[in-house]
Amino acid sequence: MDILIFIILAVTIISAMVLRAFTRQRQNRRKQEDEVEVNDISSLDTSSLSTGGAIAHEHSMEFSDVISGGVENVTVEVANISKSFGGREVVHDLSFVLKAGEVFGLVGPNGAGKSTTLRMLMDIIRPDCGEIRVFGESLREETKNRIGYLPEERGLYKKMRVTDSLVYLARLKNVDTSIAKERAEELLKQVDMLAHKEKKVSELSRGMGQIIQFLVTIAHNPSLIVLDEPFGGLDPVNRMLIKDAVLDLKRSGRAIILSTHIMNEVEEMCDRILMIDKGCAVLYGDLSEIKWRYRNNSLIVSADQDFSQIEGVIKKVDHGRYSELFLGEGVDPQQVLVQLIGRGVRVDRFEISTPSLNDIFIRLVKR
Repeated sequence: MDILIFIILAVTIISAMVLRAFTRQRQNRRKQEDEVEVNDISSLDTSSLSTGGAIAHEHSMEFSDVISGGVENVTVEVANISKSFGGREVVHDLSFVLKAGEVFGLVGPNGAGKSTTLRMLMDIIRPDCGEIRVFGESLREETKNRIGYLPEERGLYKKMRVTDSLVYLARLKNVDTSIAKERAEELLKQVDMLAHKEKKVSELSRGMGQIIQFLVTIAHNPSLIVLDEPFGGLDPVNRMLIKDAVLDLKRSGRAIILSTHIMNEVEEMCDRILMIDKGCAVLYGDLSEIKWRYRNNSLIVSADQDFSQIEGVIKKVDHGRYSELFLGEGVDPQQVLVQLIGRGVRVDRFEISTPSLNDIFIRLVKR
């Protein structure tokens, strides 16, 4: 009888120990799952959209007035970064600097490494080597609140209503709900989409959805705005809307990185560029200086009469409405203009010919 009681007690103690261990294991597993969920939200916060900060409440037609607050002299420094995947190097030894109040173009063909570079800048992935400094320091979680990021892969919740999407994503950055609602209303007014605020995202056209994504990107008063292919799939009207908004933000002192392969957009908006091909830098600097460097040493001239046999002109090509005059080495374009005026030629157009960025791009990529 004593042995039976002993066995029962032993089984009871062992069962209790097993149950306790099992309960502790479940608690630890649940804690890990909670941490994963928090990390998932943090990942959404930086890789899909960034919100937070403060904007003005007064009505205005200018984005720089909707976004309020002073902007410091922002500097982004990227020094000798490289990144490989599966043994293949997709970004090789890239360096550039971005200052406040400029639009910086990161350009190149599809697959050149532009998006990978931006993801390293946003700390979504880490470079294998090199250094990235934003606002004078290594990127921290607090720093990301000062960055607006529009990724190439859009990330809105299809079943959410437009206003709810803007408010929810702002709340992820600890923006007060009432303030977030005011911002949503104000920004929707700016793009003439207030009438669609109660629609689900899935009910919007692709272009309208992209406009909402852009609003989320700039709603938290970022000092640095990173735009990865912002014009893809937009009609001319919406493209102009975003373009005007970006230029307005530039005038207000924001630093903007524009990644695209559409060269005419770069020419219209960017102050400086970094052109990359196969992960390597092929061109870097002031856009006007680059175009001057690659000029054909020629003039575009349109006049009301023949102007052949101009001294210093070694070749003339007729393009219909205008002629292109190729100059000899060391010939000053002003000398040509003086000759034309001296002959009594009425000049309707006279400009130094510079190649388009698209021409330069094709020339360099085809090397």
